[in-house]
Amino acid sequence: MKRHIIIILLSLFSCIMYAQEKVGNGLELDKSIHDFGDIMIENGPVSCAFTVKNTGDKPAVIYNVVSSCGCTDVKWTREPIRPGGKGKISVTYSNDEGPYPFDKTLTVYFSDVKKPYILKVRGISHEKKKSLEELYGIRFGAMGMKETYIKCGNLEQKGVRSDFVNIANLSNKPMEVGFMDVSDNLSIKVTPNPVPPRGTAELEFTVSASREKWGRNDYWATPVVNGQAVKASNGDSRIGFWAFTKENFSGLTDEEKAKGSRPMFDASTYSFGKIKAGETVHATFEFTNKGSSTFCVYKVDVNACKWSHSDIPAVAPGEKAKFRVHLDTSKLPKGEALAIVTLTTNSPHRPIVNLFISGWIE
Repeated sequence: MKRHIIIILLSLFSCIMYAQEKVGNGLELDKSIHDFGDIMIENGPVSCAFTVKNTGDKPAVIYNVVSSCGCTDVKWTREPIRPGGKGKISVTYSNDEGPYPFDKTLTVYFSDVKKPYILKVRGISHEKKKSLEELYGIRFGAMGMKETYIKCGNLEQKGVRSDFVNIANLSNKPMEVGFMDVSDNLSIKVTPNPVPPRGTAELEFTVSASREKWGRNDYWATPVVNGQAVKASNGDSRIGFWAFTKENFSGLTDEEKAKGSRPMFDASTYSFGKIKAGETVHATFEFTNKGSSTFCVYKVDVNACKWSHSDIPAVAPGEKAKFRVHLDTSKLPKGEALAIVTLTTNSPHRPIVNLFISGWIE
Protein backbone atom coordinates (compact mmCIF):
# COMPACT_ATOMS: atom_id res chain seq x y z
CA MET A 1 0.00 0.00 0.00
CA LYS A 2 1.24 3.46 -0.79
CA ARG A 3 1.06 6.36 1.57
CA HIS A 4 0.79 10.07 1.22
CA ILE A 5 3.21 12.18 3.17
CA ILE A 6 4.14 15.81 3.05
CA ILE A 7 7.47 16.44 4.68
CA ILE A 8 8.22 19.81 6.26
CA LEU A 9 11.56 19.70 8.04
CA LEU A 10 13.62 22.34 9.79
CA SER A 11 13.67 26.06 9.27
CA LEU A 12 15.48 28.10 6.67
CA PHE A 13 18.62 28.27 8.79
CA SER A 14 18.62 24.74 10.14
CA CYS A 15 21.83 22.76 10.17
CA ILE A 16 22.17 19.57 8.14
CA MET A 17 22.32 16.61 10.49
CA TYR A 18 23.63 13.13 9.78
CA ALA A 19 22.57 9.92 11.46
CA GLN A 20 25.31 8.01 13.27
CA GLU A 21 26.64 5.04 11.32
CA LYS A 22 27.17 2.03 13.59
CA VAL A 23 30.34 0.13 12.70
CA GLY A 24 30.18 -2.56 15.38
CA ASN A 25 31.64 -3.31 18.83
CA GLY A 26 30.76 0.14 20.14
CA LEU A 27 32.15 2.17 17.25
CA GLU A 28 30.15 4.86 15.46
CA LEU A 29 30.93 7.11 12.49
CA ASP A 30 29.32 10.50 12.01
CA LYS A 31 28.71 9.61 8.34
CA SER A 32 29.75 7.11 5.68
CA ILE A 33 29.61 9.47 2.67
CA HIS A 34 31.02 12.93 2.13
CA ASP A 35 29.74 14.72 -0.95
CA PHE A 36 31.84 17.72 -2.00
CA GLY A 37 29.12 18.68 -4.46
CA ASP A 38 30.11 20.84 -7.43
CA ILE A 39 33.71 22.04 -7.20
CA MET A 40 36.08 23.88 -9.52
CA ILE A 41 39.32 22.28 -10.71
CA GLU A 42 41.10 25.60 -10.33
CA ASN A 43 40.39 25.56 -6.58
CA GLY A 44 42.77 22.63 -6.14
CA PRO A 45 42.60 19.85 -3.53
CA VAL A 46 39.54 19.53 -1.28
CA SER A 47 39.45 17.95 2.17
CA CYS A 48 36.96 16.44 4.59
CA ALA A 49 36.97 14.33 7.75
CA PHE A 50 35.03 11.40 9.22
CA THR A 51 34.72 11.24 13.02
CA VAL A 52 34.87 7.89 14.82
CA LYS A 53 33.36 7.70 18.32
CA ASN A 54 34.02 4.85 20.72
CA THR A 55 30.83 4.17 22.70
CA GLY A 56 32.10 0.80 23.88
CA ASP A 57 33.87 -0.23 27.09
CA LYS A 58 37.37 -0.92 25.76
CA PRO A 59 39.90 0.90 23.54
CA ALA A 60 39.56 0.56 19.77
CA VAL A 61 42.12 1.00 17.01
CA ILE A 62 41.85 2.08 13.38
CA TYR A 63 44.28 -0.45 11.93
CA ASN A 64 44.37 0.79 8.35
CA VAL A 65 42.54 2.86 5.74
CA VAL A 66 43.01 1.88 2.09
CA SER A 67 42.03 4.27 -0.70
CA SER A 68 40.75 3.05 -4.06
CA CYS A 69 42.80 5.71 -5.87
CA GLY A 70 46.17 7.42 -5.52
CA CYS A 71 44.36 10.74 -5.99
CA THR A 72 42.94 10.42 -2.47
CA ASP A 73 45.30 10.96 0.46
CA VAL A 74 44.22 9.59 3.83
CA LYS A 75 45.40 10.17 7.40
CA TRP A 76 43.85 8.75 10.56
CA THR A 77 44.17 8.60 14.32
CA ARG A 78 46.92 6.12 15.08
CA GLU A 79 46.67 5.88 18.85
CA PRO A 80 43.93 3.78 20.48
CA ILE A 81 40.56 5.50 20.83
CA ARG A 82 39.55 5.16 24.46
CA PRO A 83 35.93 4.55 25.60
CA GLY A 84 34.03 7.80 25.18
CA GLY A 85 36.80 9.21 22.99
CA LYS A 86 36.90 10.15 19.33
CA GLY A 87 39.22 9.55 16.40
CA LYS A 88 39.39 11.03 12.94
CA ILE A 89 39.88 9.90 9.36
CA SER A 90 41.02 12.86 7.26
CA VAL A 91 40.73 12.73 3.46
CA THR A 92 42.13 14.99 0.76
CA TYR A 93 41.09 14.58 -2.87
CA SER A 94 43.68 15.97 -5.32
CA ASN A 95 41.01 17.34 -7.70
CA ASP A 96 43.36 17.12 -10.67
CA GLU A 97 41.84 14.30 -12.70
CA GLY A 98 39.77 16.44 -15.04
CA PRO A 99 36.21 17.78 -15.19
CA TYR A 100 34.01 14.82 -14.35
CA PRO A 101 32.13 13.18 -11.45
CA PHE A 102 34.33 11.32 -8.95
CA ASP A 103 33.39 8.64 -6.44
CA LYS A 104 36.25 7.27 -4.34
CA THR A 105 36.11 4.40 -1.86
CA LEU A 106 37.95 4.13 1.43
CA THR A 107 38.19 0.70 3.08
CA VAL A 108 38.62 1.03 6.85
CA TYR A 109 39.88 -1.76 9.13
CA PHE A 110 38.95 -1.52 12.82
CA SER A 111 40.06 -3.67 15.74
CA ASP A 112 37.59 -6.38 16.79
CA VAL A 113 35.39 -5.74 13.72
CA LYS A 114 35.38 -8.69 11.33
CA LYS A 115 34.44 -6.88 8.14
CA PRO A 116 36.10 -3.71 6.81
CA TYR A 117 33.88 -0.64 6.69
CA ILE A 118 33.40 1.32 3.47
CA LEU A 119 33.47 5.11 3.29
CA LYS A 120 32.95 7.23 0.19
CA VAL A 121 34.00 10.69 -0.96
CA ARG A 122 32.37 12.00 -4.09
CA GLY A 123 31.52 15.11 -6.04
CA ILE A 124 31.70 16.68 -9.49
CA SER A 125 34.69 18.66 -10.76
CA HIS A 126 34.03 21.44 -13.25
CA GLU A 127 36.36 23.33 -15.54
CA LYS A 128 34.28 26.50 -15.46
CA LYS A 129 31.59 27.86 -13.20
CA LYS A 130 28.03 26.91 -14.13
CA SER A 131 24.67 28.39 -13.21
CA LEU A 132 22.17 26.52 -11.05
CA GLU A 133 20.09 25.93 -14.18
CA GLU A 134 23.07 24.29 -15.91
CA LEU A 135 23.97 22.17 -12.88
CA TYR A 136 20.40 21.06 -12.14
CA GLY A 137 18.97 20.58 -15.61
CA ILE A 138 15.77 18.69 -14.72
CA ARG A 139 13.02 20.89 -13.29
CA PHE A 140 9.99 20.05 -11.17
CA GLY A 141 8.65 23.58 -11.15
CA ALA A 142 11.08 25.57 -9.01
CA MET A 143 12.99 22.44 -7.94
CA GLY A 144 16.05 21.46 -9.97
CA MET A 145 17.56 17.96 -10.02
CA LYS A 146 20.45 16.31 -11.86
CA GLU A 147 18.67 12.97 -12.31
CA THR A 148 15.32 11.39 -11.54
CA TYR A 149 16.35 7.71 -11.24
CA ILE A 150 18.83 7.30 -8.41
CA LYS A 151 20.91 4.41 -7.12
CA CYS A 152 20.47 3.57 -3.45
CA GLY A 153 22.82 0.55 -3.37
CA ASN A 154 22.84 -2.83 -1.67
CA LEU A 155 21.24 -3.77 1.63
CA GLU A 156 20.65 -6.90 3.67
CA GLN A 157 17.44 -8.09 5.26
CA LYS A 158 16.71 -6.36 8.61
CA GLY A 159 18.82 -3.44 7.40
CA VAL A 160 18.36 -0.01 5.88
CA ARG A 161 20.30 1.91 3.28
CA SER A 162 20.49 5.69 3.12
CA ASP A 163 22.07 8.15 0.73
CA PHE A 164 21.42 11.65 -0.54
CA VAL A 165 21.51 13.85 -3.61
CA ASN A 166 21.53 17.61 -3.88
CA ILE A 167 18.57 19.56 -5.22
CA ALA A 168 18.31 23.26 -6.04
CA ASN A 169 15.77 26.04 -5.66
CA LEU A 170 15.82 27.72 -9.07
CA SER A 171 13.45 30.50 -7.99
CA ASN A 172 13.91 33.73 -6.06
CA LYS A 173 11.54 32.70 -3.26
CA PRO A 174 11.82 30.04 -0.51
CA MET A 175 10.77 26.62 -1.85
CA GLU A 176 8.92 24.04 0.21
CA VAL A 177 9.34 20.42 -0.90
CA GLY A 178 7.19 17.43 0.04
CA PHE A 179 6.32 14.03 -1.45
CA MET A 180 3.21 11.98 -2.03
CA ASP A 181 2.52 8.45 -3.29
CA VAL A 182 5.71 7.26 -1.63
CA SER A 183 6.47 3.56 -2.09
CA ASP A 184 6.40 1.29 0.94
CA ASN A 185 9.82 0.90 2.60
CA LEU A 186 10.97 4.27 1.26
CA SER A 187 11.33 7.47 3.28
CA ILE A 188 12.55 10.88 2.10
CA LYS A 189 13.45 14.16 3.75
CA VAL A 190 14.83 17.45 2.50
CA THR A 191 17.23 19.58 4.56
CA PRO A 192 16.88 22.54 4.88
CA ASN A 193 13.21 22.80 4.04
CA PRO A 194 12.05 25.33 2.87
CA VAL A 195 15.05 25.60 0.52
CA PRO A 196 16.53 29.12 0.39
CA PRO A 197 16.06 31.17 -2.81
CA ARG A 198 18.70 30.23 -5.39
CA GLY A 199 20.10 27.79 -2.85
CA THR A 200 20.61 24.04 -2.55
CA ALA A 201 19.51 21.35 -0.13
CA GLU A 202 20.05 17.66 0.51
CA LEU A 203 17.38 15.17 -0.45
CA GLU A 204 18.07 12.18 1.79
CA PHE A 205 16.40 8.87 0.98
CA THR A 206 16.26 5.66 2.99
CA VAL A 207 15.17 2.20 1.84
CA SER A 208 14.27 -0.39 4.48
CA ALA A 209 14.65 -4.07 3.68
CA SER A 210 11.54 -6.23 3.41
CA ARG A 211 11.25 -9.97 3.03
CA GLU A 212 8.61 -9.26 0.40
CA LYS A 213 11.27 -7.65 -1.77
CA TRP A 214 14.41 -9.42 -2.96
CA GLY A 215 17.03 -8.58 -5.55
CA ARG A 216 16.66 -5.35 -7.49
CA ASN A 217 13.57 -3.26 -6.81
CA ASP A 218 12.36 0.23 -7.69
CA TYR A 219 10.88 2.70 -5.21
CA TRP A 220 8.97 5.82 -6.27
CA ALA A 221 7.78 9.17 -4.98
CA THR A 222 5.96 12.14 -6.52
CA PRO A 223 7.48 15.52 -5.60
CA VAL A 224 5.20 18.25 -4.29
CA VAL A 225 6.78 21.67 -4.81
CA ASN A 226 5.21 24.62 -3.01
CA GLY A 227 2.04 22.61 -2.51
CA GLN A 228 1.69 21.35 -6.10
CA ALA A 229 2.59 18.07 -7.78
CA VAL A 230 4.26 19.05 -11.05
CA LYS A 231 5.67 17.12 -14.00
CA ALA A 232 9.41 17.38 -14.64
CA SER A 233 10.87 19.14 -17.67
CA ASN A 234 12.00 15.73 -19.02
CA GLY A 235 8.43 14.37 -18.81
CA ASP A 236 8.81 12.38 -15.58
CA SER A 237 6.06 12.82 -13.02
CA ARG A 238 7.96 11.18 -10.15
CA ILE A 239 11.45 10.29 -9.01
CA GLY A 240 12.71 6.74 -8.62
CA PHE A 241 15.27 4.97 -6.45
CA TRP A 242 16.59 1.44 -6.87
CA ALA A 243 18.17 -0.87 -4.34
CA PHE A 244 19.32 -4.50 -4.25
CA THR A 245 18.27 -6.61 -1.26
CA LYS A 246 19.93 -9.89 -0.24
CA GLU A 247 19.73 -12.27 2.69
CA ASN A 248 21.31 -11.41 6.05
CA PHE A 249 23.49 -14.21 7.45
CA SER A 250 25.08 -12.19 10.26
CA GLY A 251 23.10 -14.09 12.92
CA LEU A 252 24.54 -17.46 11.88
CA THR A 253 27.59 -19.04 13.46
CA ASP A 254 30.46 -20.18 11.25
CA GLU A 255 29.29 -23.75 11.78
CA GLU A 256 25.74 -22.88 10.69
CA LYS A 257 27.04 -21.09 7.62
CA ALA A 258 29.16 -24.12 6.72
CA LYS A 259 26.01 -26.27 6.81
CA GLY A 260 24.14 -23.97 4.45
CA SER A 261 23.16 -24.69 0.86
CA ARG A 262 25.83 -24.43 -1.83
CA PRO A 263 24.80 -24.31 -5.53
CA MET A 264 27.42 -25.49 -8.02
CA PHE A 265 26.53 -24.75 -11.66
CA ASP A 266 27.64 -26.93 -14.55
CA ALA A 267 28.36 -23.75 -16.50
CA SER A 268 27.90 -20.09 -15.66
CA THR A 269 27.50 -19.00 -19.30
CA TYR A 270 24.95 -20.07 -21.91
CA SER A 271 26.05 -19.25 -25.47
CA PHE A 272 23.33 -19.04 -28.13
CA GLY A 273 25.69 -18.52 -31.07
CA LYS A 274 24.30 -16.40 -33.93
CA ILE A 275 20.61 -15.60 -34.20
CA LYS A 276 18.34 -13.16 -36.00
CA ALA A 277 17.15 -10.09 -34.13
CA GLY A 278 13.78 -10.72 -32.50
CA GLU A 279 14.32 -14.43 -31.87
CA THR A 280 13.82 -15.67 -28.32
CA VAL A 281 16.73 -17.37 -26.59
CA HIS A 282 15.92 -20.28 -24.28
CA ALA A 283 18.94 -20.54 -21.98
CA THR A 284 19.20 -23.60 -19.73
CA PHE A 285 21.25 -23.61 -16.53
CA GLU A 286 21.90 -26.79 -14.51
CA PHE A 287 23.26 -26.99 -10.97
CA THR A 288 23.76 -29.30 -8.01
CA ASN A 289 23.24 -28.42 -4.38
CA LYS A 290 26.55 -29.40 -2.78
CA GLY A 291 25.55 -28.03 0.60
CA SER A 292 23.95 -29.59 3.66
CA SER A 293 20.60 -27.80 3.57
CA THR A 294 17.89 -27.11 0.99
CA PHE A 295 18.72 -24.48 -1.63
CA CYS A 296 16.18 -21.96 -2.87
CA VAL A 297 16.13 -18.83 -5.02
CA TYR A 298 14.28 -15.79 -3.72
CA LYS A 299 14.43 -13.70 -6.88
CA VAL A 300 15.65 -13.74 -10.49
CA ASP A 301 16.75 -10.50 -12.18
CA VAL A 302 17.93 -10.06 -15.78
CA ASN A 303 19.38 -6.83 -17.18
CA ALA A 304 17.21 -6.93 -20.31
CA CYS A 305 13.94 -5.33 -21.39
CA LYS A 306 11.89 -8.48 -22.02
CA TRP A 307 12.51 -11.82 -20.37
CA SER A 308 10.92 -14.54 -18.27
CA HIS A 309 12.06 -17.68 -16.49
CA SER A 310 10.78 -21.10 -15.52
CA ASP A 311 10.17 -22.06 -11.92
CA ILE A 312 13.30 -22.82 -9.91
CA PRO A 313 12.49 -25.62 -7.45
CA ALA A 314 13.80 -25.90 -3.91
CA VAL A 315 16.68 -28.35 -4.17
CA ALA A 316 17.58 -30.80 -1.40
CA PRO A 317 21.24 -31.51 -0.53
CA GLY A 318 22.95 -33.59 -3.22
CA GLU A 319 20.15 -33.13 -5.75
CA LYS A 320 20.47 -31.70 -9.25
CA ALA A 321 18.07 -29.25 -10.92
CA LYS A 322 17.76 -26.94 -13.89
CA PHE A 323 15.80 -23.92 -15.01
CA ARG A 324 15.43 -21.83 -18.15
CA VAL A 325 15.60 -18.13 -18.88
CA HIS A 326 13.67 -16.94 -21.95
CA LEU A 327 15.32 -13.85 -23.42
CA ASP A 328 13.48 -11.77 -26.02
CA THR A 329 16.13 -10.21 -28.27
CA SER A 330 13.81 -7.79 -30.08
CA LYS A 331 14.92 -4.89 -27.85
CA LEU A 332 18.62 -5.76 -27.85
CA PRO A 333 21.13 -4.01 -30.17
CA LYS A 334 22.66 -5.96 -33.01
CA GLY A 335 26.13 -7.38 -32.62
CA GLU A 336 27.67 -9.00 -29.60
CA ALA A 337 25.13 -9.50 -26.81
CA LEU A 338 25.55 -10.25 -23.12
CA ALA A 339 22.72 -10.54 -20.60
CA ILE A 340 23.38 -11.01 -16.89
CA VAL A 341 21.07 -13.27 -14.89
CA THR A 342 21.26 -12.52 -11.15
CA LEU A 343 19.90 -14.96 -8.59
CA THR A 344 19.26 -13.87 -5.01
CA THR A 345 19.51 -17.04 -2.89
CA ASN A 346 19.44 -18.50 0.62
CA SER A 347 23.04 -19.75 0.35
CA PRO A 348 25.52 -18.25 2.85
CA HIS A 349 28.25 -19.28 0.42
CA ARG A 350 26.63 -17.75 -2.66
CA PRO A 351 23.90 -15.27 -1.65
CA ILE A 352 24.21 -13.70 -5.12
CA VAL A 353 24.83 -15.80 -8.23
CA ASN A 354 25.57 -14.18 -11.58
CA LEU A 355 25.00 -16.20 -14.75
CA PHE A 356 25.49 -15.04 -18.32
CA ILE A 357 23.72 -15.39 -21.66
CA SER A 358 25.94 -14.48 -24.59
CA GLY A 359 25.92 -14.62 -28.38
CA TRP A 360 25.69 -12.59 -31.56
CA ILE A 361 22.53 -10.91 -32.90
CA GLU A 362 22.39 -10.38 -36.68
